[in-house]
Amino acid sequence: MAALDETDRRIVKELRADGRLSMRALAERLHISRAAVYSRVDRLHRDGVITGYSAVIDPERAGLGISAYVYLKISQHSWQAVRKRVLKIPEVWHGALVSGEHDIVLLVRAPDASSLRHLVLHRLQTMPDVLSSHTVLVLDELHSLESIDAN
Repeated sequence: MAALDETDRRIVKELRADGRLSMRALAERLHISRAAVYSRVDRLHRDGVITGYSAVIDPERAGLGISAYVYLKISQHSWQAVRKRVLKIPEVWHGALVSGEHDIVLLVRAPDASSLRHLVLHRLQTMPDVLSSHTVLVLDELHSLESIDAN
């Protein structure tokens, strides 16, 4: 797969900011032809750079007033089984297998502190192969689209 050039990075940045952007509007913003935009976006899809589109949700307005990162230590060689279980939990918005002190980190969202407590104490900590957890509340979220600009 070829490296992304400046135009590809600009296309990805614009689509990350607004996935509903029309090809015509994208071409106008980037000052290139619609044919070039169609061709590049198609290639970015084929190469797996763009894997899909989604709506960006405001958690608070969606009734999810509290967010936290939950770090899990799990039994050795159990990450695939734990992965399957945590992906079935609707409050889990993102998860990653990580290196370091913990094995898995989850971004979870819940309506309130009571719901978060139940999620951590009764659903995650009691899950088979979960040895321990560490929960960190999210006080505010930072959003950036600039990461695609880095080379």
